[in-house]
Amino acid sequence: MKKIIACIDGAGHTLAVCDYAIWASQHLNIPVDFLHVLDRHPEKASIVDLSGSIGFDAHDMLLSQLSELDEQRSKLAQLHGKNILEGVRKRAVAAGLTAVETRQRHGALTQSLLDLQGEARMIILGQHEQARGAHRSYFDHNVEKIVRSVDLPVLVVSESFRAPECFLVAFDGSDTARKMVQRLAGSALLADLQCHVLYVGEETERVREHLDWVQSALTAMQFEPMVSVLGGEPEAVIVDYILSKNIDLLAMGAYGHSRIRELIVGSLTTTLLRTSPVPVLIMR
Repeated sequence: MKKIIACIDGAGHTLAVCDYAIWASQHLNIPVDFLHVLDRHPEKASIVDLSGSIGFDAHDMLLSQLSELDEQRSKLAQLHGKNILEGVRKRAVAAGLTAVETRQRHGALTQSLLDLQGEARMIILGQHEQARGAHRSYFDHNVEKIVRSVDLPVLVVSESFRAPECFLVAFDGSDTARKMVQRLAGSALLADLQCHVLYVGEETERVREHLDWVQSALTAMQFEPMVSVLGGEPEAVIVDYILSKNIDLLAMGAYGHSRIRELIVGSLTTTLLRTSPVPVLIMR
């Protein structure tokens, strides 16, 4: 059975990742696999050959001590990760889940998720510390890399959990957005939630055709979408809508614009991952 992979690293969003994983598991009726990855970043300074100035014995002793220190650091990081995994496992079991797994891997998080995505139905992870707060322009590019790389829905959460009751679909009429709507409509994840659809731009005849299609697709799956068209800058309009309508979750497609445009002016997806006041569900 496919599972939810929830990425745990001990940061401030860890409990929120855990709680959203519990929520998703209860809606999808699939197991949760909590993943902790020990990134292989050599943190010790490079050793310059100083044997001529400090003596062979002193140099060998220094290398030995640094090696022991690095080994201790690695063991402590591994133990710390296992303790975190055990904590979230207990939290999930206490919430009523019976199919809960934990695993710890060495390597890069993105590559680990690529290796494991064949086992998964969706991925949940938290924003990095630097992506939150007053200086949220410093976006965590690790999150962006994961969203770009994996072929699964990715739910990006912040520090606090709030059980979603209302979600917003940011729709732009692209093929990516249509695929996202089709996947949402066929998923139990957001079933029974209040649904909003927002298009930012001019309401042309073509746009109305797109929105009629969205309404029909969602209505056919028992949603009652409230469809709106607003003018302005998409990033600001979407965030304002989220705040004014008390939206709990934003759903959107992943990087629907051309790769060249992304490189030049950036992507709406990346911007909203950075600025959204609620969790963002990215559908490919």
